[in-house]
Amino acid sequence: MRKADLADKVVENLGVSKKESIDVLTMVLDEIKATLQKGETVKIAGFGNFVVREKKARKGRNPKTGEEIGITPRRVVTFRPSQLFKQSVNE
Repeated sequence: MRKADLADKVVENLGVSKKESIDVLTMVLDEIKATLQKGETVKIAGFGNFVVREKKARKGRNPKTGEEIGITPRRVVTFRPSQLFKQSVNE
């Protein structure tokens, strides 16, 4: 499913214009991104949590050559689905 598909669902369910639904969807996604960029957790009840994790620098290996390389520290976003979400997917 793409962003445009989500916007179509909003149009179907709420009866707003496609432009308004895309604008609202964009605002919601931008707010989620901004919150995660600050390092904060985004909790959506009944859906799950988006969490920013810090990964330390470590040594890796090029699988093709076997050469050891350094992997820089970075932040990654992880998603942990809620119990309700897990149950609905498995039904």
